[in-house]
Amino acid sequence: MARMYPLFSSSKGNATFIGTPKGGVLIDAGVTYKRLTTAMERCGLSLSAVQGVFITHDHSDHVRGLKALSERLQVPIYGQGKTLRNLIDHDAIAPSASLLEINHAVQVADMSLSAFVTPHDTVQSCGYRITMPDGKVCAVCTDLGHVTRTVEEALIGCDLVLLEANYEETLLRSGKYPPYVKARILSKVGHLSNVDCAAQAKKLIENGTTRLILGHLSQENNRPVLAEDTVVQTLAGMTRGSDYLLEVAKVETEGEMMVF
Repeated sequence: MARMYPLFSSSKGNATFIGTPKGGVLIDAGVTYKRLTTAMERCGLSLSAVQGVFITHDHSDHVRGLKALSERLQVPIYGQGKTLRNLIDHDAIAPSASLLEINHAVQVADMSLSAFVTPHDTVQSCGYRITMPDGKVCAVCTDLGHVTRTVEEALIGCDLVLLEANYEETLLRSGKYPPYVKARILSKVGHLSNVDCAAQAKKLIENGTTRLILGHLSQENNRPVLAEDTVVQTLAGMTRGSDYLLEVAKVETEGEMMVF
């Protein structure tokens, strides 16, 4: 059975492994090479299990460790065209790396992966929908200011979704960030709030999704208990543990995974 391992998940660093200890893919590399390999070992994973690296966008909390990783791990690096070109231009990836633009579904580690566009304030941004060998489907969807029809279509029908719950609005508005940063986060190309995450979670559960991981929580503008409670309250007509499973990704893994 396939597993999703949220290795790192916050506004300061993101990386998710999907697959099994025998092989899988890494979505983003937003922490140092040392921290990434240590986290994988904590989960019983070897770096050699990574057969492809998929980048969602070029913000540092998603690519901070990519250059060192791509120097040491000789596997293809996938991403949207503008994202890959920006990584090259900013010396954020090894010159020797094999870069592949993802314009259609690709096959890696017996999985089929396709990208879907997400609305975020960078040159390009995407999430990934992954179909496993047994037909199960999961998705990683963070860094989006709102849920578009494209995003919703990509997520509906997934068995497991890692979905952004970045901020609690009251904490954000009353917090220490300068006004222009608050406006950016709140915008249609910023991040997804707990309330908007919960609304999308309800649609997903109603359409067959059984497992949810809340991710990319801001350490300044959110709390795990707030994100979790918002979703649970929105799903009040359903029973947690039978109708759905819900977890909140930790800032750094302690060995957690979700089987699907």
